[in-house]
Amino acid sequence: MHYWDFNLRHLRAHAIVTRAGSISAAARIIGLTQPAITEALARLEDRLGLALFDRIPSGMLPTEAGQLLAARADAALAHIGSPRVTMAQFRALLAVAEGGSYAGASLATGLAEPSLHRAVHDLSVALRRTLVERRGRSVVLTAGGKRTVRAFRLARAELTAALSELGTLKGRESGRIAIGAMPLSRARLLPGAITAFHRTHPGITAAIVEGSHAELIEPLRDGELDLLVGALRTPEAGGDVVQQPLFDDHPIVVSRADHPLTKTKRPDIAALARYPWTIAAPGTPLRAQWEKMFADAGVAVPEVPVECGSVMTIRQILLESDFLTLLSRDQVSVELEAGWLVKLCDTPPGLKRTIGITTRTGWRPTAAQQAFVVALRNCAETL
Repeated sequence: MHYWDFNLRHLRAHAIVTRAGSISAAARIIGLTQPAITEALARLEDRLGLALFDRIPSGMLPTEAGQLLAARADAALAHIGSPRVTMAQFRALLAVAEGGSYAGASLATGLAEPSLHRAVHDLSVALRRTLVERRGRSVVLTAGGKRTVRAFRLARAELTAALSELGTLKGRESGRIAIGAMPLSRARLLPGAITAFHRTHPGITAAIVEGSHAELIEPLRDGELDLLVGALRTPEAGGDVVQQPLFDDHPIVVSRADHPLTKTKRPDIAALARYPWTIAAPGTPLRAQWEKMFADAGVAVPEVPVECGSVMTIRQILLESDFLTLLSRDQVSVELEAGWLVKLCDTPPGLKRTIGITTRTGWRPTAAQQAFVVALRNCAETL
């Protein structure tokens, strides 16, 4: 079952019956007849293959499945924000936003372009805002459209989580965890956590998206990623995200094995400043720490001819030049063991990066997602 197989009106009826405790009370709230609500619940149970309520003399008592679904439905419907939205309209807007055009949306969904046009137009009328504008053969989202798409993506994340949780109740664990992997997570932390997690949750797919914090934070806010793993930001990147520290990383100064400074027993800051550096761009935690290292020593910050966050690229630059860099020991453990690169020196004690997890404020992980967070914490304790 896919999220688009849900009927939003049926979900709303289910959530209201769960809160109201009876079909008659829900009928008065939602403005539907009791037979209509009864039919909606029956269709929902049939599609899911689960009983959502126990019928008792005093009304309707939600089962565990019913409680799980109601909580996710309430969250999804709150993001959608209007009872006038249909699933066809919901799906169409997301498809057009992600396909970049009606033709792209049609290709991705198999729905006819006229149907997509009509659904997006009707949604604009229902929400009383223009959502898309034509630009040649493509379409662009208006400001209101961008806000709506973000809300719909967050709603989709809730519906997808509901299906995962209900599947687990049926004994068929399924679903996925979408992980944004920043550079400091890729060497040991994330691989170790994923390996441990997969042993106990083989039915869950871990989808890893690599990138910088700047590239991954908006997909997290949109609900396309469940969590980010990597260096935390100070201060936090807006009030809509929460950061959880795992451990502190102390980077080292790295060069090629036959760099001129390897002949110096303990190169000082002034000696390090005489060579070119390749390091992450301004605004990153590592760049700020690196600049502070020179400033605290009263040494002019050297120029950075190559700004780069890719360990593979930095490694090759170091091997072919006199460049220096700051990296975590874990990031270049293979190169250090092989003798291609060397640690020139440690950095000052206060120079560190806090590695951790970033999630959306109010994120309610599924049991599997919470188990993965535990796996990350357990792995961090071994580093």
